[in-house]
Amino acid sequence: MKINEGNLDRILRLVAGVAIIAWGFLAQNWLGAIGIIPLATGLIGWCPLYSVLHLNTCPVKKS
Repeated sequence: MKINEGNLDRILRLVAGVAIIAWGFLAQNWLGAIGIIPLATGLIGWCPLYSVLHLNTCPVKKS
């Protein structure tokens, strides 16, 4: 598994994941569990959908 998310992408996913989970708790709605997906992908830096679509927001270091 190669990292395919850049820093900004990861930060946005972490913030979105926490916000969705918090909304779920506050609204007492089970749909807040969906926030686990962006939270997890932000933490590990790899998105399976990006892999399928051959997307990569991680900057490549040129030698």
